[in-house]
Amino acid sequence: MEKFIHFLRGYVRIKVWGYSPERFMNLCSNRDILLWDIANHGAYYTMCISISGFRRLKPITKKTKTRAAILQKYGLPFLIPHLKRRSIFILGLFFCLFFLHGMSYYIWAIEITGNSSLTTDVLMDFLEENQITCGSKKRELDIEMLEKAIRKEFDVVTWTSARLDGTKLVIQIKENTRATPQIEHTEEKGMDLEATKNGKIVSMVTRSGVPLVKIEDEVQPGEILVSGAVPVYGEDASIKDYLFCRADADIYLQCSYRYEEKLPAAYQCKIYTGNEKRVPYIRVFEKQMSLPARILFPKSDCVITENRVEVLKDFYLPVSFGCYCYREYELTEKKYTKEQAKLLCQEKLDSVIETLEEKGVQILQKDVKIKKDALYYVLEADFTVVEKTGTLVTTKTELSDRTEEGLQATEEQ
Repeated sequence: MEKFIHFLRGYVRIKVWGYSPERFMNLCSNRDILLWDIANHGAYYTMCISISGFRRLKPITKKTKTRAAILQKYGLPFLIPHLKRRSIFILGLFFCLFFLHGMSYYIWAIEITGNSSLTTDVLMDFLEENQITCGSKKRELDIEMLEKAIRKEFDVVTWTSARLDGTKLVIQIKENTRATPQIEHTEEKGMDLEATKNGKIVSMVTRSGVPLVKIEDEVQPGEILVSGAVPVYGEDASIKDYLFCRADADIYLQCSYRYEEKLPAAYQCKIYTGNEKRVPYIRVFEKQMSLPARILFPKSDCVITENRVEVLKDFYLPVSFGCYCYREYELTEKKYTKEQAKLLCQEKLDSVIETLEEKGVQILQKDVKIKKDALYYVLEADFTVVEKTGTLVTTKTELSDRTEEGLQATEEQ
């Protein structure tokens, strides 16, 4: 701030030499003449002084028998005479300042961080549906309402923060890494736990409901594991009523998986020739302007690089520049070697195993075979795993006619 004030008022850098330069500086201090950036060069001193201060030096130099000479001039008062002869430059400067001031009222960049399961494209589409895009007015943006809308729209988002940095909107979110259980509410009917795979039960812990199977039992898909209808027995040991609940249990099955993947023995490979064609462009708002170019490559890839203009930190403008780079290539057919095919198949198998482990599946045994025929490498993998089973379905348990009649007679008595 001090340097800016000196620039507005104007100052000069002077050279002081003679009989007593030290006394010269003391007298300047006594008369409230500010000196700064003082440097001792042995036979002389250099320092900075304001324009008004320099005009008051004559009696001081006469008294101390020193001399002062201007080395350099700085500040706005020395620039104005030169700028008067450059009216177009001044007009352009004021236009740029006016343009920057006007652009500061809008959002020109959006940055989203912290998302993993939610893609940036999904969040950008959500912002667009809520009329928040590049070019939106900052004063029309309600930060608090935006944060609430994101948490309401996406259940996986547990925390969100939005702020404006210059002309950039920064959105930070945190996602829930644990899956939220879906609770189904029923008023009259209970919920049964039904098997989803065939296998042998190796572990079972029931928290609510009536278990209909036990450890070591073989179950089939669709078979009821835990009933949500809890019977109420009378004195004669007959069922008088049912209390319906939501069955809840941890049941683990030992079952088998088979995974098969085919990898073509031959594949198309791109060989780049080294020929490139670059087409620069500039984008202002939504309008793009580029040089006319004719691409003569029969087959090519296009790589786009784009940079948005940033005047100051986080102060972006609706102007960007970039380049289309076309790279010529030729297609040739190659065949995988046995080692390459084995490595690719292993990578796919590792991906499958990682997916199973993320779902909480415990792999007990695996048998992997890689075969080759005329066209394909075939990966065959058999897994023996232990995984959790059970899905909630509406119970089909109902009172028999005879039981209903007994209940009516009891009510009449």
